[in-house]
Amino acid sequence: MKFLKKLSIAAAALLMAGATVVPAATAHAASSSVNSELVHKGQLTIGTEGTFSPYSFRKNSKLTGFEVDLGKAVAKKMGLKAKIVPTKWDSLLAGVNSDKFDVIMDGITVTAKRRKHYAFSSIYLKVPFVLIQKKNGKLNSLDDIKGHKIIGPVGSNYAMIIKKFGGKLVQDDGNFGTTLSLLKQGRGEATIDDEGAWKAYTADHQTKGLKATTIPTDQAADEVGAAFSKKDKATRKAFNKALDELRQDGTITKLSKKYFGKDVSVK
Repeated sequence: MKFLKKLSIAAAALLMAGATVVPAATAHAASSSVNSELVHKGQLTIGTEGTFSPYSFRKNSKLTGFEVDLGKAVAKKMGLKAKIVPTKWDSLLAGVNSDKFDVIMDGITVTAKRRKHYAFSSIYLKVPFVLIQKKNGKLNSLDDIKGHKIIGPVGSNYAMIIKKFGGKLVQDDGNFGTTLSLLKQGRGEATIDDEGAWKAYTADHQTKGLKATTIPTDQAADEVGAAFSKKDKATRKAFNKALDELRQDGTITKLSKKYFGKDVSVK
């Protein structure tokens, strides 16, 4: 992989890309095996949507969220700078296998199907799903969606759940606001999302006329991890080590409570 030789060139490129860069800690140094796998030496390039609250979103024009803060903390533990790159969902996962990113952190649900194409960190969140519909909707659980039009983005974990329980997928662009607009317009009867995203959205947006039913975690839950290229084994190992340290020192629990209003972290 090619590395930028001058910091000034790197800084200019990052400004043009609209990325966020965070200085690394000096307590740890990334190994040569990790550096050899990185898109840019000494830097952990993290792909995320930037439009998926509470995972990654903009507040006062600044990129923030659970995954953003966690990504910075992990990079610091790894002795790397963190470069956060906002990217649309439809090209996000593909970017990690084409050396655009070192890791994807975007509320990614770890599934058996995805494990065929990507490697994942240890799971660090388990977030309940909610079934969202109009107030007069009569769908009370996932078992009720069979044969009904359910809105969701193709390739998402929500689409997988819709298919698994026999729902008819109505495709959207992956933007939660768009999804709810389609629901209000009657394009579908319901949508599925995680509880954290729903609560974050309702805090800042009008959702009059809609209701959400929490789905029991033993039926389905959003088990979240970070996605890597399967070839980047050293990077993933170092990432997992950093995650373990952040579990032990309470950082992940603290971030979970900050962004989800409760502890949904996996110990």
